[in-house]
Parts: sequence; structure tokens; C-alpha cells
Amino acid sequence: MKKKLALLFYYLVGVRFPTQPVPGWKRGYRWRRKLIQIIAEECGSGVIVKQNAYVGSGQGLKIGNNSQLGADCRVGPCTELGNDVVMGPEVVIMTTAHAFEDPEKPIRRQGSLPIQPVRIGNDVWIGTRVTIMPGITLGDGCIIGAGSVVTRDVPPLAIAAGNPAKVIRQRGDRFEG
Repeated sequence: MKKKLALLFYYLVGVRFPTQPVPGWKRGYRWRRKLIQIIAEECGSGVIVKQNAYVGSGQGLKIGNNSQLGADCRVGPCTELGNDVVMGPEVVIMTTAHAFEDPEKPIRRQGSLPIQPVRIGNDVWIGTRVTIMPGITLGDGCIIGAGSVVTRDVPPLAIAAGNPAKVIRQRGDRFEG
């Protein structure tokens, strides 16, 4: 019952609480965090949840310490974020998709594929408007460039960008751009 009330309050009111730099933003962050701590399966300390972050029912959602859900993000069920994850606005993390194999049947009638969890390591930066497809793992310390579509796992410390996202270099490598 407590989770249902938290979900109702979060989606009716909490998603609109102020975000930095609007006055009252600290209180807004604190209240959204308290609601997400009830909604999510696990929620660490220092988590920041920005305006309009959509987490569904919170099924299987795990958020590590000092991580954030960006403004207007959409996070699918069974998503795991490590510690210190930075997320830009409008990120979409998909963990399911439509079935479509039967050409004799409309896609809308084929149902959904099983959930494929997404795992995001520690110290990961996900840029604005990134889409992460079902079943993806982002390694510790990686960076995903804005607007990328991640269709394959990204190794630790890699910088990936594009559609589909490809590793363009490693963190720590000297940039020769």
C-alpha cells in the first residue's frame, strides 16, 4: 500500500517539484529521492531525481549512491545503475520491446518480448537524448555521447557515440581531434 501511494503521489505531484536552479530545488530533490526510495527496489544515498523522470512501477529498479535520473528520462523495469552515474535529460533506457516476427499478425497483437535487464556500471556519464536498448551493459567509467543509440555492450572506460554507438576512444587516451 505504501508503494502504491508513493507511486500515485510521485506521478501526480512529485515529478513537478522544482529542479535546480529554481528556488526550492534542494527540497524538490529531497522529496523526489524519498519517493523513489519507496518505489525502487534499491535506492542509494545522495541520489538525484530530476523533473519528469519516469520509472514505471519501479520494478527491479536499482540506483546506486550519488547517481541521478535526468530530467524527462524514461527508465524501463529491471534497470540497474551503479554508483556515481550522471545522466543527461531525455535518456531512454529500454528493457523490453514488441514482438514482430509473425508477418501475418499485426505487431500490436504480438505482445512484448521478455524483459532484458540493463546494467550501468559505476562512474558512467550518459549524455542527453541517449537511447539504450534492452539487455545492454555499460562498463564502469564509460561515457555515452549525446544522441547515441546503444545497441551493444560498452566496455569499461570506453567513450562511445553515434547511431549505432561505437567506441571512439578510451578515457585517458590523449585526444588528437
